[in-house]
Amino acid sequence: MDYYDYYDSPLGQILVTASDDALTGLHFEGEKYFPAVDERWRRQPDAQLIVRARRQLDEYFAGQRKHFDLAVEPAGTAFQRGVWRALRDIPYGVTTHYGDIAARIGKPTASRAVGAANGRNPISIVIPCHRVIGANGDLTGYAGGMARKEALLRLEAGATNEFRLTPG
Repeated sequence: MDYYDYYDSPLGQILVTASDDALTGLHFEGEKYFPAVDERWRRQPDAQLIVRARRQLDEYFAGQRKHFDLAVEPAGTAFQRGVWRALRDIPYGVTTHYGDIAARIGKPTASRAVGAANGRNPISIVIPCHRVIGANGDLTGYAGGMARKEALLRLEAGATNEFRLTPG
């Protein structure tokens, strides 16, 4: 990772990390796997990818963007990266379940492993892990917190009047 900055979203601050070529992280402050800022990273709010990510996130949260046009390079195992590629194919406003993702990547019995990979997604929102729910339709875990997951799903369903997180 070369660059980082912070983005103030309606759901809390997000650490944005990028290289010269791709977005490498979008992490909600306080999320389960929030990374420590590496001393080798440079805070650079005007880095091209960080500026583009910030603009596209603004559009997303305003309900004006349904697809992100950003190169991504998430660090993970080959299996995790396969899951994360499949997540990018889930359309805006649509939910799916872990078993469906497992089948899409050719590992139909790997629902639990898909769930673990989903939870370790380092580029939230852009790689839409929030769109994966339980097979029974229940909301399941989200590293950024269940209130954020629910808010993102409400945003994508068009319920913008209830969009912001409430304290508590």
